[in-house]
Amino acid sequence: MTRPEFLRCVGVLGFALLCGCGGAPAPATPTSFTPAPPPTVLTPALAGATPDGMVWIAGGTFQMGSDVNRADERPVHAVTVDGFWMDATEVTNEQFAKFADATQYQTTAELVPDQLQFPGWPAGSICFTPPTGAGPISLDDFRQWWHFEEGANWKHPEGPRSDLKGRAKHPVVHVSWDDAVAYCKWAGKRLPTEAEWEFAARGKGDTLPRNNLELKVNGSWRANIWQGDFPKTDSKEDGFAGTAPVGSFPANGYGLHDMAGNVWEWCADWYRNDAYAKSAAQNPQGPASAKESFDPEEPGLAKRVQRGGSYLCNDCYCSGFRPSSRMKCTPDTGLSHAGFRCVKDGK
Repeated sequence: MTRPEFLRCVGVLGFALLCGCGGAPAPATPTSFTPAPPPTVLTPALAGATPDGMVWIAGGTFQMGSDVNRADERPVHAVTVDGFWMDATEVTNEQFAKFADATQYQTTAELVPDQLQFPGWPAGSICFTPPTGAGPISLDDFRQWWHFEEGANWKHPEGPRSDLKGRAKHPVVHVSWDDAVAYCKWAGKRLPTEAEWEFAARGKGDTLPRNNLELKVNGSWRANIWQGDFPKTDSKEDGFAGTAPVGSFPANGYGLHDMAGNVWEWCADWYRNDAYAKSAAQNPQGPASAKESFDPEEPGLAKRVQRGGSYLCNDCYCSGFRPSSRMKCTPDTGLSHAGFRCVKDGK
C-alpha cells in the first residue's frame, strides 16, 4: 500500500472526490496555462474503408461538460470535433497479447522500479479487494479496499496466482498511459482526446446516464457497474463482479460498447482541473505539457485524463459513468479497473 504509484494515483483517490467526501482544502489553481495546439493529424476527415473493429464518428459540435456536477466539469462549453474512427470496444487481453508477443513489450507493472529512486520495491500493480469483517467501513479511507500487489500485471490481474484463463475478451487492465500509447503506435492508432471521447460517449442523442437508474432499462442493465453494498458486496445484478467481456452490454447510438462502466479509459490529454476555462473551440487537446497539468488535490504531480467509469462505480460512491465525468492519474500507473480504447484519423 506504500508503493509510490499507489500514493500518487488519484485514479484511486478520486473515487472519494467524486462523491464529495471530505479532505483538506485544495490549494488555489494557477491562473495561467497554455492550451495545446491541435496536431496536424486532426484535419477534417472523411469516412473511408472501415478499419477492423472500429466505427466512424462523423464529428460535429456539442456542449461539453456539466454545470451540475464536479467543478472540473465546468463550464459547459461548445466544442467541435472532426470525424474519426473509434474502437467499438475497449482493447482486450487477446488484442494486447498480440502486441506484447510481437514486440516483446513489458508493461510498467511488469518492470521493477528504478532501485535508486525506489529501493527495494518489486514489480506489481494496484488491485481492488473488497474489505472483510463486520466492522464499519469509512468511504473516506480508500486504503481499506485498494492495495499494492506484488506480481500483479495485465497477465495476472489479481496477482501471480491469477491468470487470463476465460478472460481473452475482457478489457486489458493494469496498463499505464505509457503502455496504452505504446500499443496505439504499434496498431497505427492513437488515444482519443478528451473531447473526442466525450463526444462519442454521448452517443448520437442517446439518453445520458446521470445515475444508476438510467443505466437500467426494462429491467436490464446497460453497463457494468457496481450494485450492492460498496465496497463489500457486489450483488452482480448486471451479471458481473469485476470486468465483463467487451460488448456484453448494448452499444450506444454510434455502435460503441462500454462507454459507461467496465474500466476507466485513458485519454491523450494532460489533466487540468480548470482546462475548460481556456478550451479551444475546435479539436481541443488539453494543456500543452506536463508542466501545465494541475490537480489541486495533488498539485505536484502531472496527470493524464481517464474517462468512462468502471465496474466499481455506483451512485453511493462514484458516478464516473456519466459522459462528462473526468478522472485523472499519473501516466506511469496501472490499476485493476483501468484500460483504454484507440482512435484513428479518417482518410
